[in-house]
Amino acid sequence: MNLTTICAVFAIALTTAGAAWSAEMTGGMIKKVDEKLMKVTIKHEPLKNLDMPAMTIVFKIGDAAMLPKLKTGAKVKFVADRVNGQLTVTEVQ
Repeated sequence: MNLTTICAVFAIALTTAGAAWSAEMTGGMIKKVDEKLMKVTIKHEPLKNLDMPAMTIVFKIGDAAMLPKLKTGAKVKFVADRVNGQLTVTEVQ
């Protein structure tokens, strides 16, 4: 391999890794928040990264700092992923 090929492979790897790290925001509406159990019920659009159709489902809240943004009836944009085998909200706007 020459230096040009190595650089090209490295650039492609970085681009692919960056896309995997930044999950797409999905729209949803908060139906219920359980602060004690750190869970939130969201009626959401399809979650492409989880291959999940639109539905209403309970997610674990990944960080207590998100709680002020999670109010029943609020429309949100959020990222969910599997964390330790549990569907978890990892980011919210």
